[in-house]
Amino acid sequence: MRNIIRDLQARLMIVVGDESGMSTVEYAIGTIAAAAFGAILYTVVTGDSIVNALSNIITRALNTSV
Repeated sequence: MRNIIRDLQARLMIVVGDESGMSTVEYAIGTIAAAAFGAILYTVVTGDSIVNALSNIITRALNTSV
């Protein structure tokens, strides 16, 4: 029985201590987060209110008289 417990403890330590692949997971999560942020930013920027605001700013800048 003690040998089984020691064997299980040794296997558990190997599984818990092994961090190979962690950087791949971190890169994947970072890529997904960046893509989600890009999608949200695209949705906000292409919305009617932002387009109208930018158009108004450009129109006012071009219509100023000196």
